[in-house]
Amino acid sequence: MPVPTHDHPRDDRGHDHGHDGRPGERGATAVGQEFWDSRYRESERIWSGRPNSVLVRETGELTPGRALDLGCGEGADAVWLAGRGWLVTGTDISPVALERAAGHAADAGVADRITFERHDLGESFPAGEFDLVAACFLHSPGEMPRERILRTAAAAVAPGGVLLVAGHGGPAPGAENPHPELYFPTPQEVLDGLELPQDGWEVLVCAEHERVGAEADRPGHGYDNTLKVRRLA
Repeated sequence: MPVPTHDHPRDDRGHDHGHDGRPGERGATAVGQEFWDSRYRESERIWSGRPNSVLVRETGELTPGRALDLGCGEGADAVWLAGRGWLVTGTDISPVALERAAGHAADAGVADRITFERHDLGESFPAGEFDLVAACFLHSPGEMPRERILRTAAAAVAPGGVLLVAGHGGPAPGAENPHPELYFPTPQEVLDGLELPQDGWEVLVCAEHERVGAEADRPGHGYDNTLKVRRLA
């Protein structure tokens, strides 16, 4: 679901995928969907096809269960999780992206372990509880209510489960910022925005880290951030 903050294809990163419609207003969903459908039709593959390095690092030791991938894009994260035994629900605003993701899941032999659903997360959200909810690089230059979406994501975490939020610390270093209106919160600001009861959650990771993948080769010095919290049983 979000608008990309850089123009190069993603390399080991999230699906900077979101919507730019105003939640709750008639017609906002159509605008966001049209934008992303058009974006995906620009080429046969927008992202790298590899899972996010943050997801791999932070979930590799978790016991597989039910997972929710918010803004799944072309499905790299969902396919990676399914290949490791998770039952995955992948969501995106773009039917074009979802069709492409379903094809990649079939090619990887994990289509029976993934359900893809179309959602504008500012207006609808997948039903049920999940042992892992992942929101990787869920940014948008529009009116996407990111904090509210992440609070809804936290509410969907089952007891003992994990919420993983990976975000950009700023625009790509050394590149013109096409969306100067975008605000990139720190991991502590993301945590504060979740409004989690202290006695109900354990903070496992709340930290910045140097950018990895394609952006690491760009001039300048940049950071992304990770928040990983566990809901106590």
